[in-house]
Amino acid sequence: MRLVEGRANIDDLDSFLTRLGAIGEEFDCAVQAFDARYVVGREHLESAVEHANRAFDRGENVARDPAVEILLYAAGRRQINQALEMGVSEGERPVVVAVDGGREGDDEREAHAAKEVATLLEPGEALGQPDRERVFEFFDISERELAATGTALTDLVCERVALLEVEK
Repeated sequence: MRLVEGRANIDDLDSFLTRLGAIGEEFDCAVQAFDARYVVGREHLESAVEHANRAFDRGENVARDPAVEILLYAAGRRQINQALEMGVSEGERPVVVAVDGGREGDDEREAHAAKEVATLLEPGEALGQPDRERVFEFFDISERELAATGTALTDLVCERVALLEVEK
């Protein structure tokens, strides 16, 4: 898996998503864009990709498209319409895009796809700067839960990702 981060100024969401889909098809990779304000770190998306790939390997996937399955896991939701809140939308915002070939040894294809995705973004750091309030609300986490567990926010979100598999 490769992550591409930066800022996107999306005037036409359909065109942006169509371009990402074309890149995915060209390089045979899942390409999923996220509003970076919902992503708590690299581990969050690594976990989502790992769980999505495992679901496809076992034939337990909910979505037909690997990119959508990654979105579902990253959001910790089974309903696509609910998970889409974590995806990109029109306007200017920080974006992180996961590019995954689904198998070991896909590095070259992933690298080429990631390079193409990078042309759609203004370079910059977007990962690791989540909107704490947005994350707490979206993942239904409270300050009390965070304090009681004594773990990092990333750990709680990754737990939500893993729990999606249990809920199936």
